[in-house]
Amino acid sequence: MTHPDSTLVAPRSSQVPDATLGLILGCLGVCVFGLTLPLTRIAVRDMDPLFVSLGRALVAGVASILILAISQAPRPSRQQFGQLCIVAGGVVFGFPVLSTLAMRTAPAGHAAVVLALLPLATAIASVVFAAERPSLGFWLCGMAGSAAVLAFAAIEGAFAKAGLGLADLFLVGAIATAAIGYAQGGALSRSLGGWQVICWALVVALPVVVAALLVVRPPINLAASWSSWASFVYVSFGSQLLGFVLWNRGLALGGVARVGQVQLLQTFVSLVAASVFTGETIGWLEMGFAVLVVGIVAVGRHMPVRRT
Repeated sequence: MTHPDSTLVAPRSSQVPDATLGLILGCLGVCVFGLTLPLTRIAVRDMDPLFVSLGRALVAGVASILILAISQAPRPSRQQFGQLCIVAGGVVFGFPVLSTLAMRTAPAGHAAVVLALLPLATAIASVVFAAERPSLGFWLCGMAGSAAVLAFAAIEGAFAKAGLGLADLFLVGAIATAAIGYAQGGALSRSLGGWQVICWALVVALPVVVAALLVVRPPINLAASWSSWASFVYVSFGSQLLGFVLWNRGLALGGVARVGQVQLLQTFVSLVAASVFTGETIGWLEMGFAVLVVGIVAVGRHMPVRRT
C-alpha cells in the first residue's frame, strides 16, 4: 500500500528515526511560519486585514484544488471530513483572521513572543485530539516556558497599558484556534497524509471563504505597494500551504506534543524577520525572553510523551 505522503516525501534511509525526521520537518515548517507575522504586518499597511486573511485562504484553496486534481488524491472518509472541518476552523479561519487583526496595532516582535504560548497550547490539545499523554516533567517545562512568556507580555504590554490590549486578546484567540487545528491536523496526517490534510482542509473551507468575501466585501487596494503584494503572495502560498505540508507531516511522525514544542524557534525567526523586513528594533528584553523560553522548552523536549 502506498503511503499518503509518498508522492511528496523522498524515500529515506532506515537509519533516520521517525522522531528525528519529524523534528527536522517541524523545524522547516517553523522557518516558513516564522516570516508570517512580519510579512502580514507589511501586507496590512496597504491592505484590509480581512482581505489579507480571507484572500490568502482563497488563493491557497484554489491551488489546493489543482494539486488534489493533478495527484488524483482519494477523497477523505465521512469521519475524516468532520476532522478536516476542525482543522479548517483552526488554521484556515481562526489563526489567520485573528492574527491579522492583531497585526494592525501590535508590533510583530511583541506578537512573536506572545505566540510562544502556542506550543504549550498545542500540547494540551494533543491530549484531546491526538491521544497523547505528556509526562509531568514535560508539563512542568511547558508551564515554565509559558510563565516566562506571560511575564514578557506583562512587562512590555499589560503594565504599560494598564491591562491587556485588544491586539493581545486577538493573539490569545489565535493561539487557541491554532492549537486545536495543529493537534487535529497532526493526528489526521497519520492516516490521510500531511499535504493532503492541509489541501483538503483548504478545499473544505473554500465555500465559506467565498461566501465571507461576498458578504464582507473587503476593499481591494490594487494600488498597494509591491512589498504588500509580495507579502500577500507569501502568506498565501508559504504560510497557508507549504508550511503546513511540512508541519503536519512532522507532527504525524514525531508526535504532536513533542514536535509542537519546536515552534518556540519561531520566536527567533519572527524577531529577526521583524527587524529585517519591518525595521522594528529588537532589544535585549525580547531576545532575552526568547532565549529563556526556548531553553526551557529544549529541556522539555527530552521529557517522555506517551501515545495511547
